[in-house]
Amino acid sequence: MKLRTLLSLLAAALILPIASAQEANIRKNIAERIPQLKSVDEVSKTPITGLFEVRVGNDIYYTDAQANYLIQGSLIDTKARKNLTEERVAKLTAIKFDALPFKDAFTIVRGNGSRKLAVFEDPNCGYCKRFERDLQKVDNITIYMFLYPILGADSGEKSKAIWCAPDRAKAWQDWMVREQPVPALAAGSTCDTTALTRNVDLGHKSKIDGTPTLIFINGTRVPGAIDAKQVEANLTEAKG
Repeated sequence: MKLRTLLSLLAAALILPIASAQEANIRKNIAERIPQLKSVDEVSKTPITGLFEVRVGNDIYYTDAQANYLIQGSLIDTKARKNLTEERVAKLTAIKFDALPFKDAFTIVRGNGSRKLAVFEDPNCGYCKRFERDLQKVDNITIYMFLYPILGADSGEKSKAIWCAPDRAKAWQDWMVREQPVPALAAGSTCDTTALTRNVDLGHKSKIDGTPTLIFINGTRVPGAIDAKQVEANLTEAKG
């Protein structure tokens, strides 16, 4: 038994340097061959023998042990029916609800406001308008609205005007639900709109690539317009 234990320890000692050398080799070859990916944050094994995950920031790539080939795309477990790449990115970009910068949002409260939801939306997003109309059916909720102007310059101008309106929630819903014009931003306005820049920076960092994007209190992220019934189901699940 002692000899077997000693052999196991020796084997483990041999495996670690090989793994480290393998990672170093992957990092070295990628840096030399693809300079734009020189800052590799992490190299790890995948469930597929000989295939390694390469993480650069929140971007995921796959390669062989020599980094001779680089794959950009989704790794899907067909047996479990899971998109492993999507799950990995979701974990990397997870947003803790309580850590959101609520000072950069305005609130819309309905009923007792007991349930909470954060939403990133662009005022020129047609899907967002459809979502907003359906969201009117959801009661007893506090919505933290993060203006997220990513669809062009006009989105930025509308967002600034809404953010600087005397009643942000009313101006937002007038535009999104009731199709009333966005109030013009007063000439020479000294309104601080840096919150919008911070929202865009946060969204890019967190891989919020489209609007609307919903974030529930349990950290669940839902991209795209969902109906009131789905919102209710997610609110219930998030509450546990």
